[in-house]
Amino acid sequence: MTKPVARVPQRRNARSNRARILATARRELGKNPDITLEELARASGVVRRTLFGHFPGRTALLEALAEEAAETLRDAIATGVKPTEPAERALAYFSLSMWPVGDRYRMLLALARHDLGTERVAEILAPARDAVTAVLERGQRDGVFHGHVPPAVLSAGLEAMTVALLEQVNTGALEDNGTRVTVVTLVAAGVPAHRACVVVDDVAATFVAVTADD
Repeated sequence: MTKPVARVPQRRNARSNRARILATARRELGKNPDITLEELARASGVVRRTLFGHFPGRTALLEALAEEAAETLRDAIATGVKPTEPAERALAYFSLSMWPVGDRYRMLLALARHDLGTERVAEILAPARDAVTAVLERGQRDGVFHGHVPPAVLSAGLEAMTVALLEQVNTGALEDNGTRVTVVTLVAAGVPAHRACVVVDDVAATFVAVTADD
């Protein structure tokens, strides 16, 4: 009598392969947007047929990454946006919340000029950019941040700086858990360095306590 095929382990293995492919693609595409699917398969430790079984082509893989990034960023925003906090603390909290998903930002920006297109990337990043701009606008109005440039322009500058610093972390030139970059972000926004350090230390302690409870 023929034994039934064990479907559950196969499905579990398929999910594991898919997750590994996406994680590898997110990392490798951030470094080299022109990497081929064959190279991604090798980097993921799967054969080409397995990769194409999950993602029939480059477009399908990139759209899956885009959806994953959008969901992750939405979750980070839900955690990091603190509209009732003073602006400097709100910006610190947001920066610390976004740091763990910075690889999504870097990957999306790298792909903007190649595959996804700037409009699709802007759509995904819009909620995060809008949230930061709102905090900066409030901080400028309260005199906490400098007003040398409009909030949206300052937001774009802070984003570019954060992505550049994240790249330095990835290359090993900088060690950071997000707190150092958050201090630099506040200073770039106009908060005095000593005050920025105090705010980030306090918010980081609160952030760790809250995330531990979750």
